[in-house]
Amino acid sequence: MLNEKMRELGCNRSTIRELFEFGKKLKSEIGDENVFDFSLGNPSVPPPAELAEKIDFILKNTDETFLHGYTSAEGDRAVRQRIADYITEAFGAVSSPDYIYLTAGAAAALTSVLGAITNPGESVVVIAPYFPEYKVFIERGGASIKPVMAKATDFCPDINALAEAINDKTAAIIINSPNNPTGAVYTEESITALTDMLREKEKELNKVIYLISDEPYRELVYGGVTVPYLTKYYDDTIVTYSYSKSLSIPGERIGYVFVSPIADNADLVFRAVCGAGRALGYVCAPSLLQRLIGELQGKTSDIEIYDSNRRILLDALTEYGYEVIKPRGAFYLFVKSMAESAKEFSEAAKEFGLLLVPSDDFGCGGYVRIAYCQSPEMIKRSLPKFKELADKFKT
Repeated sequence: MLNEKMRELGCNRSTIRELFEFGKKLKSEIGDENVFDFSLGNPSVPPPAELAEKIDFILKNTDETFLHGYTSAEGDRAVRQRIADYITEAFGAVSSPDYIYLTAGAAAALTSVLGAITNPGESVVVIAPYFPEYKVFIERGGASIKPVMAKATDFCPDINALAEAINDKTAAIIINSPNNPTGAVYTEESITALTDMLREKEKELNKVIYLISDEPYRELVYGGVTVPYLTKYYDDTIVTYSYSKSLSIPGERIGYVFVSPIADNADLVFRAVCGAGRALGYVCAPSLLQRLIGELQGKTSDIEIYDSNRRILLDALTEYGYEVIKPRGAFYLFVKSMAESAKEFSEAAKEFGLLLVPSDDFGCGGYVRIAYCQSPEMIKRSLPKFKELADKFKT
């Protein structure tokens, strides 16, 4: 017999992926220039120039057997050392290669961490709106997801609501800042309030509550915004990171888990992450990509392009009558639906060739997500269509 849950997941793609596939079909019917696909967070900005240079250097100067062979299960030691050094230098955080596990992207990082720290019957708190795959990752091992709505004013954590949601079954809380789908960046004040509350809950419940900081958008911030590094605020922190967005290489699938060395039983937590990765078949992230990221710590694509797209869309949509809170990071706008439901509004947008993701799968209703990691030319061409869509709901 098939695993019914896995069959269902395979037969029912996420709304984001469904829209992306619909967009490809629509382009073949009416032409690329008439479809404005804002569904998938797929960077359009080229990788930094150093990336091609480093790949060329690595290919020409590394023994092929070594380059394409297996590394240690947790990743090449020299690469993990470079990542640890960067974490210490860039953020002033205690770090060590002994607590870094290289993975095939943030998804593998998150599933390895959740496999390590959760048991059937436990729960993981997430802040809604949240990335839809969190639910899939959490429930895979028998834990349950417990969404808690963010504050509607700025989409930052509602500390009191989070405190009420945490109990003796809580294994962890996931935070994602800069946030997908809202673009919110949690302030140092909100992080301090959150971590103070978690320490109190650990004492009250006499148990460890892990804070998982999911950080694929860490570098994508605008206007001098700073993203606090969570291991400096809370001992029992585990960081999951991906280079997909910072280096514009989402299809290459490379990232890591970093267990804070000062976490409770950090050695055992890290070994559990390694064990979960083994059980999932994730040992040894792609070897070439490991060596590449070792050479590119601190490098990013030109995020000024995203900032320009953000400002163009934000100004235009506000002028057209859309309600949107200004995002401070990532590359998403979270826009209030002009229809009674987000799905209805998303369907209406298709009439104008606009592919906007309804917010229902993100754990809340009433919004659509716009991924503005598109070419500036496409962004500008889409503006009249956004106006037509708004006018449709004003009449």
